[in-house]
Amino acid sequence: MTDQATPPETSSAASPCPSPSPPPPPSPDIWTTVDALWTWLEANRAHGGREGLLLRMLKLSEEVGEVAEAVIGAMGQNPRKGVSHTWEDVQGELCDVVITALVALRTLTPDTEAVFGAHLGRVAERSLGR
Repeated sequence: MTDQATPPETSSAASPCPSPSPPPPPSPDIWTTVDALWTWLEANRAHGGREGLLLRMLKLSEEVGEVAEAVIGAMGQNPRKGVSHTWEDVQGELCDVVITALVALRTLTPDTEAVFGAHLGRVAERSLGR
């Protein structure tokens, strides 16, 4: 028996929802990629309207939880699992949080770049005095 986490087993049973088509290849431009991911999610969503919007926002909590799980695993905090993640895993999970947040923002406004840029500017001014 090992202290290392084992990957979850996959089920051979058919999924109740058909698999969505894969997203387009990433673009080197962050805003083009965010828009492409949003378009792909919109085309393959299971729920629309307010319910779909709520679920898109809740996805952020799921991703933040995965960051916490990776940090706990990288530090070996769970005695049952030991060291189950790396700091590279944490980096990847943080990237997932950022991507999910930008796609959620795109869900609220098509002006994602302008809204984010303006807010980043206000935060920089308040924090850095710029």
